[in-house]
Amino acid sequence: MKRLVYLISPNKISKKFYKTLDKVLSVKNVKFFQLRLKRARKNSLLKIARKIKKITQKHRVKFIINDNYILALKINADGCHMGQLDGSISNARKKLKKKLLGITCHNSKTFAEKAIFYKADYIAFGSFYKSKLKQNAKRANIDILKWAKRNIKKPIIAIGGINNHNYKKLIKAGAKYIAISSFIWDNPRLKPEIAIKKFR
Repeated sequence: MKRLVYLISPNKISKKFYKTLDKVLSVKNVKFFQLRLKRARKNSLLKIARKIKKITQKHRVKFIINDNYILALKINADGCHMGQLDGSISNARKKLKKKLLGITCHNSKTFAEKAIFYKADYIAFGSFYKSKLKQNAKRANIDILKWAKRNIKKPIIAIGGINNHNYKKLIKAGAKYIAISSFIWDNPRLKPEIAIKKFR
């Protein structure tokens, strides 16, 4: 089965999260797992990251740290994901050396071209739909995926409000992976290990 999911962590990590993550990743359709905790303290972040790394390694999923390339290096994660306001991309590229670097480019060809210039390994566009995780996220037009498919040789990730009804449209337009969070972790109808099976 093709791994097309770029899975983003929930905002809070509970004690039972690790067991659930193990079940979710065992479905084998997740390529990347991104740890995105904006408010966690350094010490607890380090502990959480180490626990998650064991689970991602077990399932051969690439482990990405959001915003924090220092933490990514410290725990030897597979890479780091950065937004446009998360510090210097060129600095991150130098420090990460051969580790993965992903960049959020919203709906901007200019940002995407800059990310390619700094040797990003993948480019993320979005938000394509209304997102629970980032309520005020800038919206992206599906045409940016078509443009990227023609002009960018790196993997493209679509992000923002993606669910089992709208993801195929984004893949068709040019996304190689779809970033999902709320549909998996915050789904009132489906448990995470069931929700993840909707993406084939």
